[in-house]
Amino acid sequence: MAGTPNTSLPGPAPQDNGPGRLSRQDPRARWRIGRVVAGSMAAGLLAALLLVAAPFIRAQESEVTGAVLCGFTLGWAMLALLSVRFTNQPQRWAAAPALFMGAGGLLLVWFGSAVVQVLSWVWPPALLALVIWMVVRARRQLDSRSKGWLLYPVMAMLALTSIGGGYQAVSTAADAKAYPMPGQLIDVGGHSLHLNCTGSGSPTVVLQPGGGEMSSNHGWITPAIARDTRVCIYDRAGRGWSEPADTAQDATQIATDLHTLLHRGNVPGPYVLAGHSFGGLYVLTFAALYPDEVAGMVLVDSTAPAPSANPGAPSAAVRGGYDILDRVSALISTSARLGLGRLYAPFEAGSLPPRFRDEVRANIATPGNLRSTIDEYVQANTSMEEAASLRDFADKPLIVLTAGIGSDSKHLASQNELAGLSTNAAHRTIEGASHESLIAEEDGAATTTQAILDVVSSVRRGGPLVK
Repeated sequence: MAGTPNTSLPGPAPQDNGPGRLSRQDPRARWRIGRVVAGSMAAGLLAALLLVAAPFIRAQESEVTGAVLCGFTLGWAMLALLSVRFTNQPQRWAAAPALFMGAGGLLLVWFGSAVVQVLSWVWPPALLALVIWMVVRARRQLDSRSKGWLLYPVMAMLALTSIGGGYQAVSTAADAKAYPMPGQLIDVGGHSLHLNCTGSGSPTVVLQPGGGEMSSNHGWITPAIARDTRVCIYDRAGRGWSEPADTAQDATQIATDLHTLLHRGNVPGPYVLAGHSFGGLYVLTFAALYPDEVAGMVLVDSTAPAPSANPGAPSAAVRGGYDILDRVSALISTSARLGLGRLYAPFEAGSLPPRFRDEVRANIATPGNLRSTIDEYVQANTSMEEAASLRDFADKPLIVLTAGIGSDSKHLASQNELAGLSTNAAHRTIEGASHESLIAEEDGAATTTQAILDVVSSVRRGGPLVK
């Protein structure tokens, strides 16, 4: 009718797409962005775990770290792609962390340790700048509760990672300048070990640090012995100033490398060996392998050997079980590159002289020390079996020192058995001394030093120990 207003709404009529088909007004709005965020982050974590376990990834710190980064790359890439394709909140900025982590991961997997030193300086500031940019973009483009309870915490962890990594890189460089290597590096076949010999006289004393420890842990003992005879201290593979090794470091391998080190370092025998804790296993194995080169021995609260219950069975390393633990070890050691080792390092090293104490603390904070220490405990059962191969030390002087604090009847019995290896032996239980104080505290270290000098004196005289 003329003059009657048209009250119908403007716009095209709905399109009929056929029976059972509804019109698509916004095909991207089918998925909730919060689920996409959560699913992408979960997928990245799962991919990282699977890649770490993948057989084509070698159990080395650089490659395991690279595998983790490549896994996280998948998570960020999924967030970028799925949010663009299936939501109405495209998060294209997520492609940036995917590219950053992917590039770093591939470099580590492909080139290995060759790029670690360079990346240790580059990635912390680059990652921190990237995180700041990510926060800005997410704040502007993401309207979801997942931003507060998931993405922001992830970004905060990345920021802390970058700050810790930068602190570790700067501190490591400062430590290298502050604590130059004494002695020399000697190639023992595929890797070099640090050896430091001081003093003069015969026989030469060779000190073997305990589990997870380095040459500087003997800061009280080495100078005291050097006043009387020649003394050599060294760092096992991966700690102190020594390079890491690719081979499993069980007692036999450690003893073999030490033998090579002493010969290539022009340190002739016979030797008086002194081993603390796990170091006792290594000197026992050395004496079993090279009996003509060992004149005497001191076992300082040594870990007890344990004969194999099934001598014909292959070791864990041969069966392949060690590889799994080796991957875990490599993954854990990466945490030291984030500065985490420096959180507890100041509480270590007892009352060692200041310089030795600081060298020990600097070593504790390194990835190499953490990795080699974990590996040492992984190999503990094998090392105890190998140390049990020494069944007779004849009449060579042997002193067994046992800490009075913390020693139960089982430990005391094992120490008595060690003293029974020689007909020229003494077992001394040091009341008031703990396992570590026999090395790290001045009074305990003086007792250990005296025991070593007593064995040296017996070797020189060719007579029995003064008990």
